[in-house]
Amino acid sequence: MVQIDTKAPEFCLPNQDDVEICLRDLKGKWIVLYFYPKDNTPGCTTEACDFSDAAPDFSTLDAIIIGVSADSTSKHRDFIEKKDLSITLLSDEDTSMLQNYGIWQLKKNYGKEYMGIVRSTLIINPEGVVKAIWKNVKVKEHVEKVKAKLESLQA
Repeated sequence: MVQIDTKAPEFCLPNQDDVEICLRDLKGKWIVLYFYPKDNTPGCTTEACDFSDAAPDFSTLDAIIIGVSADSTSKHRDFIEKKDLSITLLSDEDTSMLQNYGIWQLKKNYGKEYMGIVRSTLIINPEGVVKAIWKNVKVKEHVEKVKAKLESLQA
């Protein structure tokens, strides 16, 4: 897993509109980068809707919100349209970015082991340095905690 006060690993991934978004293009902005397991599932929907609802507050703090999962760009488009989301979702179908960030990990469910996405959120500063990390995120009230941390980092 990436560490606080280290450079965020570079990435270039397609968004929901098949437009490539790269970390280098986002320099100069605060980035809330959150990783989630799957579009249109209960926890992921709540998290995406909460981040969408809070997007204007983050925008006021000169921050952009980007969600990442291994779902395809077409699944992201469908998710955004169905839930009226206002955030950018990136598709990492080959899990290369998820692996670089240490988010693609061995998980256990009902005694079965499999590789999957550990729900996590990072705040990256305008210089591209990781300033906050949440691992194994519980969705309830998470967005408020992220916003509060971003405000304190900017203070």
